Amino acid sequence: MKTIVICSGGLDSVSLAYKVAAEHELLSLLSFDYGQRHRKELNYAATCAERLGVPHQIIDISATGRHLTGSALTDDVAVPDGHYAEETMKATVVPNRNAIMLAIAFGVAAAVKADAVAAAVHGGDHFIYPDCRPGFIDAFQTMQNHALEGYANVTLYTPYVTISKADIVTDGTKNGTPFVETWSCYKGGERHCGRCGTCVERREAFHLAGVSDPTDYEDKDFWIAATSGFVAEEVR
Repeated sequence: MKTIVICSGGLDSVSLAYKVAAEHELLSLLSFDYGQRHRKELNYAATCAERLGVPHQIIDISATGRHLTGSALTDDVAVPDGHYAEETMKATVVPNRNAIMLAIAFGVAAAVKADAVAAAVHGGDHFIYPDCRPGFIDAFQTMQNHALEGYANVTLYTPYVTISKADIVTDGTKNGTPFVETWSCYKGGERHCGRCGTCVERREAFHLAGVSDPTDYEDKDFWIAATSGFVAEEVR
């Protein structure tokens, strides 16, 4: 299956790139600059492409991102600390982000005659991101089948959609993912903050997977209190 991977440079998408490279035919990595405050993640996507020996394209949709206001990732809104399941984490939602990126990726895939577009949405995203849930994935595939009917057949490949981030760490370990060469923190500082939703989720995932976490966190213990009372591996 000739596949284009949407790669942000985060742990999930880099692990997915290594999975596709091991199990299918990885054509290229596709990244998006949507004006995210943690744009440094794109450097990690570039490193992933270099390691895997495939082309890397960055599509600039920052002009569009400027209109997707109200999100802590694209606007002058503080990135909240805590667990992803907390109500405050809705501040990190970028309206329709995945739908926009996937529509572009499917156009690129059709143009180069790829068989699939791979995206690293996973079960832990279901709490607050509606465009990461199985219902959205199924509906998007149906829409694209109509959009490309008679021109191309492109499959949306989302092998992580019903599993936890800990499972992704396990899978990434199996496929040789260099986790230290991935970026998760939404605050985009010099080091992972250890306190935002993505840092907490990342730290917890390594713990649950029983895999050593190579990440340098500013606050390496905050995740313990932040995850108290939550079941990380429960897919909702």
